[in-house]
Amino acid sequence: DHTTVDGPYAKYVLGIMVVMAVFNFIDRQIFSILAEEIKADLGLSDSDLGFLFGTAFAVFYAVFGIPLGRLADSWKRTKQISLSLGFWSLMTALCGLVQNFVQLLLARIGVGVGEAGCVPASHSMVGDYFPKERRAFAIGILQASGSLGVILGLMAAGAIADQWGWRWAFVLVGLPGIAVGLVTYLT
Repeated sequence: DHTTVDGPYAKYVLGIMVVMAVFNFIDRQIFSILAEEIKADLGLSDSDLGFLFGTAFAVFYAVFGIPLGRLADSWKRTKQISLSLGFWSLMTALCGLVQNFVQLLLARIGVGVGEAGCVPASHSMVGDYFPKERRAFAIGILQASGSLGVILGLMAAGAIADQWGWRWAFVLVGLPGIAVGLVTYLT
């Protein structure tokens, strides 16, 4: 039963949100380990990198977090989460196809906008599926998964980049999130 609080489906929903949070932080942090290769390949400056890694992502993440949080209050949150995950994962994969600063800027903005749609909706869903005496524990699991995403993202991106280059790191890290977004949408 989808409405059972703290039942098997609630645990499934939390599991999907944990995977989503892992991808959230993988896709957010991958840029940091690949920055020097990106800089050399695209002829970027340190200022360009700082803008791409910080400002371009953070400003759009923060600005879009407010209306997307409001949307989560009035729209189907599972659709919002799945579409957001699919969109930011696609934008991550597209980072591997860019040819210049502007294209990379647009892709990073897309990652920020996409990620902004997941956090408010996922926290709201935890409130629906877990009773208040277990809600903090469920949120704790969700938050801890972000750290796991940082670890996995840096390891995976580094290993992929060592083998096939920075572009493939973005593509191969981004594509699985599209599949998880589809599974989330359908289930």
